Amino acid sequence: MRYQNTYANLDPRLYHKQPPTALKNPRAGHFNLALAEKLGWTEDEDLMSRWVDILGGQYVPTEFEPLAMAYAGHQFGQWAGQLGDGRGLLMAQVLDNSDTLQDLHLKGIGLTPYSRMGDGRAVLRSTIREYLCGHALTTLGIPSSNALGFVVSDTPVRRERMEAGAALMRVADSHVRLGHIEWIASFAPDLLGEFTDYMIDTYYSECRDSDSPILSFLQKVVERTARMIADWQLIGFAHGVMNTDNLSITGSTLDFGPFGFMERFNPAWINNHSDHTGRYAYQNQPAIGYWNLNVWLPHFMRLPDVTREALAECLAPYEATFMQHYQQGLCRKLGLTHETDSLQLAFDFLTLLEDNLLDYTNGFRGLLGLIDPDTHPYEKQLLVTMINELPPEALTLYQAWRERYFTKTATLTKAEVVDSLQNNNPVYVLRNSMAQRAIVAAEQGQFTEVERLYNLLANPYNVQDIATELDTMPPAPDAPQLPISCSS
Repeated sequence: MRYQNTYANLDPRLYHKQPPTALKNPRAGHFNLALAEKLGWTEDEDLMSRWVDILGGQYVPTEFEPLAMAYAGHQFGQWAGQLGDGRGLLMAQVLDNSDTLQDLHLKGIGLTPYSRMGDGRAVLRSTIREYLCGHALTTLGIPSSNALGFVVSDTPVRRERMEAGAALMRVADSHVRLGHIEWIASFAPDLLGEFTDYMIDTYYSECRDSDSPILSFLQKVVERTARMIADWQLIGFAHGVMNTDNLSITGSTLDFGPFGFMERFNPAWINNHSDHTGRYAYQNQPAIGYWNLNVWLPHFMRLPDVTREALAECLAPYEATFMQHYQQGLCRKLGLTHETDSLQLAFDFLTLLEDNLLDYTNGFRGLLGLIDPDTHPYEKQLLVTMINELPPEALTLYQAWRERYFTKTATLTKAEVVDSLQNNNPVYVLRNSMAQRAIVAAEQGQFTEVERLYNLLANPYNVQDIATELDTMPPAPDAPQLPISCSS
């Protein structure tokens, strides 16, 4: 691999260098060979033969420089003070096959100075959920951290019950969070200029050509964040804990705790059982992204020539960027071009899904069964299932909507509509029930279901023979949408 451990050369106040605390008897859970090839990991025989030892913390390659990052953050809208890597270490930074810098971050590997009241460990169930979710978002085309692999061990970890300790090697284009700047502003303000230069030079080097590199950098962070959240909304993904310490400066999805993919469509869905007010509900994510950035940006006023008015101009494109990206994507999910009447059709379809608690993923994918039923029998059956759930008055509304939709799609070629529907509406997302079945099997020592789901989610836009009916089955209409615990 091509190592480029730049973070380890920054001011030592920003991190604490330490080795991982080894897990007892680590064993292979799953290895992401495709990602390993992209990183150049497969070209090193030592890395390949000892990946379980590396992820288990028993072996640290000489090129690695493990460290725990310090950062701070606002959690649920309140200042939380110093946080930091409490159970993870940035092990190394490498250039991948596309010359993109990637962080190798080992999670669940013991106490650090930032652990606070934690034990520095991760359990198998949360590790599997993060492993599969990062993989799912990546293959869906949404900027996200991914993972090289995970291991399970004999190290006992107490949560609500005693569980098996596990570790995951997370790979992301950056682990620098909005919270890094919050930490610097509170605890080392003299580092702000140096660290801002690092962020620009490392992640936004094109901004150096701007008349004001700092303001150009800040606006790009705003725009990338807006596009990422629009991608979440389009696919029906709820992050669940959008604290400032969980948002990356590169606009890539980071930190999978109580996340979830929408099943029966309910915009007010709260998927985090600790979110008692619904702050991080699915429908609130765009506004929370704006709130987080609005908290983050003023710290840069400490730098020369950065005024409040200039920062307002940096933040101003957020709403327009989000709306354009979301609206264009929503039209593509209907196989249509971005026009006013296309948007109205899309919003009316969302209302139909919401009012009747229809499945979000199946509902959009089922449109292929409406446009091209002979070639898409699977989607035709999805459509039939959806229609059969509609009460008479809703069925009448659907039929009227269908006629408007046919009229609009008639202005395009059938091939154009089908292509857009196929490429913007997945067949498979990581439903909670899918992840839970893999977790139950893994806790019994069987990782074949993790392997099957990994392969299934690797190609989410095509119907696959390895799928089962349970992979696309939503919960019953009257079943509660279960929130997920932060405990991991």
